[in-house]
Amino acid sequence: MIKIVQAEVIANHVVRLAFSDGSSGELDLTELLDRDGEMVRPLKDPAFFADCFLELGALCWRNGFELSASSLHRKLAHRGALRQADAA
Repeated sequence: MIKIVQAEVIANHVVRLAFSDGSSGELDLTELLDRDGEMVRPLKDPAFFADCFLELGALCWRNGFELSASSLHRKLAHRGALRQADAA
């Protein structure tokens, strides 16, 4: 099971993610925030969005909203934005 091992907000609604398989990528979540909903609405505030954290390998916010590592990994791979770690 893949997990997020590191997350860093690097720009307005853009997160740099590192995964347990050694891959990483930067994901712009603006498209997600274009949706309206009780759970998504607070994330539109850049300060609230930047206060994300990891819990059990998922990307989470204090309002209970979370994004699974596998869905974010797939999204990055589909967009061709997933980088694999160099072999040592």
